[in-house]
Amino acid sequence: MRSIGEMARDSGLGVSALRFYDRAGVLVPAWVDPASGYRWYGPEQLAEARLLACLRRAGMPLADIRLVLASWSGADTGLVRKLLGAHLRRLEQGLSDARGEFSALRAQLDHRENAMTSLRNATVRLSVAAPELAAVLDAVRFAASTDPELPMLGGVLFDIEGESLRAVATDRYRMALARAGVTGHEGPRVQVIVPTPLADAMRALLDGEGPVGLSLDGDRVTLEAGDRQVAGRCLDHDFPDYRRLLPRAGGRRTAVEVAAFRHALETGPVRSGEDGAPDLSLLRVADGGAVTLCADVDEDPDRVAVNREFLLDALAAGARDRLVLEFGAPTAPIAIRRPDDEDAFSLLMPVRLEN
Repeated sequence: MRSIGEMARDSGLGVSALRFYDRAGVLVPAWVDPASGYRWYGPEQLAEARLLACLRRAGMPLADIRLVLASWSGADTGLVRKLLGAHLRRLEQGLSDARGEFSALRAQLDHRENAMTSLRNATVRLSVAAPELAAVLDAVRFAASTDPELPMLGGVLFDIEGESLRAVATDRYRMALARAGVTGHEGPRVQVIVPTPLADAMRALLDGEGPVGLSLDGDRVTLEAGDRQVAGRCLDHDFPDYRRLLPRAGGRRTAVEVAAFRHALETGPVRSGEDGAPDLSLLRVADGGAVTLCADVDEDPDRVAVNREFLLDALAAGARDRLVLEFGAPTAPIAIRRPDDEDAFSLLMPVRLEN
């Protein structure tokens, strides 16, 4: 007999997946301890679990998986072959449809006339307080992408308009924003993407209390702090319009004591990642407004699953003893806000729970 942990290790199905397939009646343990509820699997179930893992990776619908498992050991393989063939044809048709849609979108991009003046070709000289710019970079740096396939996200956006410099970073799964006041800029809005290594070099210079100079000249950005200077080229890309990604007002807000909440995340229940997936924390806002962590077996439809590591990063970047979490629908981003600064916050995309 194998325990659920051993079955997960040997089959390629995670513990949470095995629990789900038990509840769905697809792969029911050979024996469940009536006292503890612990699941045990028979030797013959390993092959069935590995088959299930294969079908799951191929994206086969649950209804078809049931029939494949029920027919796999029979002498007549006709039904299994038909189900596998039908699913493969669906995948091929879906891929063909996706290629057609993407081809049309690329054609639109190739032929679209962009009447907007580039926000990147400008000369700007401005001044900003060193502690303020340091706090801005600290608030957003964690969300910058490291994906080489998306170079336009591999830095920090400096969005300068009027007397404000907004810094933005995102890796698609999270986004962080912060604002610093500036002086000396009276021209039109300017945007540049500062590469992550250059942003880190800038941060290293911001150890004083006085103002520092920030200048943009075409694709080159320079930071001067006293007699020290760091400069480099900006990324030659356009950053996504982050304003379209901001959450709508009206979500449920609840304050958390950061130290206690971090401890709860680090020691509380977690859904272990499988196949390289991250560990998830399942959150729920109680009627009284408190945020609680759900056990993996909890079936509350209002729970929100988040990447635990990403949430811990956002709490650290918030740099406050007390932060405000803002929840919308279970599929909407979670906002982590500073109670004393509405211009500095991060967004965290929830993770879709299987079924």
